[in-house]
Amino acid sequence: MNILQKIAARTKERVDARKKVLPLRELMEMTNARNAPVDVHCKASADCPRNAPAGVRSKAPAGVHCKAPAGVHCKASADCPRNALTGFPFEKALRSEDIAFICEVKRASPSKGIIANEFPYLDIAKDYEAAGAAAVSVLTEPFYFKGDDDHLREIANTVSIPLLRKDFTVDRYMIYEAKLLGASAVLLICSLLERETLEEFIYIAHGLGLSALVETHSEAEVDMALTTGARIIGANNRNLETFEVDIALSGRLKKMVPPDIVFVSESGIRTADDVEILRQNGVDAVLVGETLMRSPDKKAALAELRDGNKAAPAELRGGNKSAPAKLRGGNKTAPVELRDDNKAASVELRGGYKAAPAELRGDA
Repeated sequence: MNILQKIAARTKERVDARKKVLPLRELMEMTNARNAPVDVHCKASADCPRNAPAGVRSKAPAGVHCKAPAGVHCKASADCPRNALTGFPFEKALRSEDIAFICEVKRASPSKGIIANEFPYLDIAKDYEAAGAAAVSVLTEPFYFKGDDDHLREIANTVSIPLLRKDFTVDRYMIYEAKLLGASAVLLICSLLERETLEEFIYIAHGLGLSALVETHSEAEVDMALTTGARIIGANNRNLETFEVDIALSGRLKKMVPPDIVFVSESGIRTADDVEILRQNGVDAVLVGETLMRSPDKKAALAELRDGNKAAPAELRGGNKSAPAKLRGGNKTAPVELRDDNKAASVELRGGYKAAPAELRGDA
């Protein structure tokens, strides 16, 4: 059993204990109450699957008028007024002109042990925001990373930039938790999930207006992410069997990803040269943890990573002296569902996942 599997096993135990205190059904109701839109009227065409016989009502939240029977899954296009979401601030933040930085609030890791003996997590998050971070990653895994849900909740009440809940999502329960804690995104790790489970978790996250950072470490996992609806794909440069880091992995995997999918490089990013190599390989964003956490001046450290090497020599850029703009993020036009005029929709209103669990379909 490798370290990732050990963490996943402990996480399952943690979730099972929480379910005894707050059952999934109650957690879903709390989340959907927060997420429900107000008075959304559907103007879909007559052949929309939601236009069921008049008088038949789904279990949509109060104020939402729907003629679809319970259990009908809508596959309407993204511009359907029913797909009224949060605007996906995490995804929007990563679709920038230059490479975006997801800066991590992390006290420890399995490979390095305690990274920060002093851990003023609120001040760290504020420093990241002031330094121009696109988003903050907050560890909530308690045993190996010394994270805490309260860290995420308090940071969400302190900064205005989007937050990634960095945990090992092994149960859909954790996605609903992330929403209530104030996250804008969740981490889904391909090597921990079956294909069908990954598709379900992406569906649930998007239905709650949360982005899903789908983490990969191989070509097969990138293919899995692409075929299950991922809009943000991450490459973990660290081999969790050996803890060795290979930054070049991100460049190889990026070649498989269409330009309209956000691509994130994770782990082992230490220098401005590393960032420049990734920039020239078309990576949209980097997730940086240990390098920033070990720096006494996090603002200066982030500025050095971002701006310290604006003119890397050819050998650092793989021989590409002038990477075209499309390599820096491809299609920067956010999809329709990212528009700001969208509101928040509950899970019941989202469609597209062919086998949503019964609780999500309203038929249980």
